[in-house]
Amino acid sequence: MGLPPVQKQPELDPSDPYARDAQTFPRLSPEMAERVAAYGTEEWLPGGTLLFQRGDRSVDFFLVLEGSVEIFDHGPHDEPSVFTVHDDRQFTGELDLFNDREVLVSGRTRSDSRVTRVKRADFRRMVSNEPDIGEMIMRAFILRRVGLIRHVHGGVVLIGPGHGGNTLRLQSFLLRNGYPHRLFDTEADPDAGGFLACFKLTAEQLPVVIAPGGRVLRNPSHSALADALGLTETVDPQHVFDVVVVGAGPGGLAAAVYAASEGLETLVLEALAPGGQAGTSSKIENYLGFPTGISGQALAGRAQVQAQKFGAKLLISRPVIGIDCEQRHYRLRMEDDRSVLARSVVVATGARYRKLDVPDLARFEGQGIHYAATAMESQLCHGEEVIVVGGGNSAGQAAVFLSRTVSHVHVLVRGQGLAATMSDYLVQRILSSPRITLHTHTEITALHGDTLLREVTWSDRTTGEVSTHRIGNVFVMIGAEPNTEWLQGCLELDSKGFVKTGYDTGGHPLASPYETTRPGIYAVGDVRAGSVKRVASSVGEGSVVVQAIHGFLNPVVH
Repeated sequence: MGLPPVQKQPELDPSDPYARDAQTFPRLSPEMAERVAAYGTEEWLPGGTLLFQRGDRSVDFFLVLEGSVEIFDHGPHDEPSVFTVHDDRQFTGELDLFNDREVLVSGRTRSDSRVTRVKRADFRRMVSNEPDIGEMIMRAFILRRVGLIRHVHGGVVLIGPGHGGNTLRLQSFLLRNGYPHRLFDTEADPDAGGFLACFKLTAEQLPVVIAPGGRVLRNPSHSALADALGLTETVDPQHVFDVVVVGAGPGGLAAAVYAASEGLETLVLEALAPGGQAGTSSKIENYLGFPTGISGQALAGRAQVQAQKFGAKLLISRPVIGIDCEQRHYRLRMEDDRSVLARSVVVATGARYRKLDVPDLARFEGQGIHYAATAMESQLCHGEEVIVVGGGNSAGQAAVFLSRTVSHVHVLVRGQGLAATMSDYLVQRILSSPRITLHTHTEITALHGDTLLREVTWSDRTTGEVSTHRIGNVFVMIGAEPNTEWLQGCLELDSKGFVKTGYDTGGHPLASPYETTRPGIYAVGDVRAGSVKRVASSVGEGSVVVQAIHGFLNPVVH
């Protein structure tokens, strides 16, 4: 039994982290090495000593003083495959040193070596106390994770039809959580039949994930996949956190960064992956400080690492389904019968895209109907015509992004234009692009296909004209509904389900504009009634709310 043939790696280019040795695999100065020594212990280790292996949690940080340490992955037949060697004054590790997830790769001494070993708790202290060293380590760790993803080191194999809804679901989960993987598309690979026979798989059992050790996970749920890959961490249900943030979108991550950096013990609970709706945005160009733009996933990934650097814990694939509001410490109940306790809670669950009111929509979700436009989706419809439904910034960003790779983008809006709902820079790009056509007063009325979406019918609400088009991919971005079902009976919501803040049940102003009708529970970002639905405003609310949390946890007695 073997994995798909390893594809020949392309030659390194300047955008490949493995080609940027000085940043990805930096060498500390002798003076820096001396400072690191103060946080650890010096050890002589014989060649071949295993320092850590894939699947370990809470591994140590190693600085090589003499000799070398090789980092390796396991090949299809479990043989070690060395892809990086650290020598004098270079160090081991990547992003999982900032959390307690299972590490992706293994490390061992190549020869007799002298190293400085820094234990996990001391590593966190070192990064905080030595900012120049911490900056170098942080940059290197981020680039190393990008390299692991790019070269599929320490990853898994996803096998299934490339256009299949569950294949796309699993691929999106792995991508958004920064987990290295390789897709084996059974629709496109001519050797798929023989490969499936090798694993004794049938088409009905797809998609599957081949996990470490050759484990076959057949169409796993997000939580089952996260558990199998060691992406989840354990939390004592009786331990009380200062702050529990529900939702890891921009607002939630900002709250986590500021709360943890100010000494509050912080836990973030996220149902899927960091970023929220913003995490699916191909490019955000009006976010302060990024003049060339940044993808939502990249922004969320950096914020997640930043929060973990300050000590915040993040549990992914753990949807919150309820909250017990009547007890002294709030208990948040998760989907898997687990729970956590909190002195204060930040509700940052955001909103989800509304769905089209059209027959057969559910049948084609994931089979041609999409709610995000990222590189993964753009590859699916390369060279084809697509439809983007919606007139907000998310729709505009999707249309501009997709126009680079598809043959044509049709933007459908029910209103008379875009100016009232979309930023002007996006409106101008859409109107000036020869590969984008805006259809006003237009709505989709029917979807057609077999296992996949094949044709779309739309109508002009002004003229009544109806037309059917050979289009197999529709991107739906038509506004949002709040994710507040889990709060029913606990907080006061408005008529649309958004969380009311700033006033108590009697209509009297509260100390913080983000405080809800329950003391110690706050709401920020898109889930809050009256909020501005922008990434920057969500980040601002998440950062400012921490001041109110301090006041609640440590009231000043006059």
